Amino acid sequence: MKILPCRPYRAVDAGRTRLALPDGHSRFKVYYISITGRDEPARYEWGKSPLAPADFERLFLASGIEGIGFVTAFPHITKVFRFAPAAETVLHVQAFDTRTLKPLNLDRGEGWMEFACYAEAWVAADEYRAWADAPTVEAYLESWSAFTDAPIAAHDKLLRYFPQAK
Repeated sequence: MKILPCRPYRAVDAGRTRLALPDGHSRFKVYYISITGRDEPARYEWGKSPLAPADFERLFLASGIEGIGFVTAFPHITKVFRFAPAAETVLHVQAFDTRTLKPLNLDRGEGWMEFACYAEAWVAADEYRAWADAPTVEAYLESWSAFTDAPIAAHDKLLRYFPQAK
């Protein structure tokens, strides 16, 4: 296993909205998330990005994506989570380039796929719980994750822990 240095991570809530897609049934809750404190703030922070949330919303509404679920939208990557049409107790995820909504591959090598960063995992846990607790789609769509601020205390634990990394 090769351990690589990781950049600092603090994700913050940069806004939220609900989108009703043109098919008349599909609905997604959108969480705009910024990662602060990194170089290239325009790549990671909504307030400094050349792409505005309204631009993203226009792209998303025209995307043809269908289903019920939620979106974690960073300026550099977006993940769409939907409750599986064939088995609604399963959560699907697909990644996209936020600026174009072209699909991104979540393969991270050695047979591993990226699931989520801390903010996405927090939102996904809250959303899954809301889905399980809601008696109707409408009730689910009224809820929001408690996520607001997700700092990582140390982003070099693996680098310090594994002997070959020293």
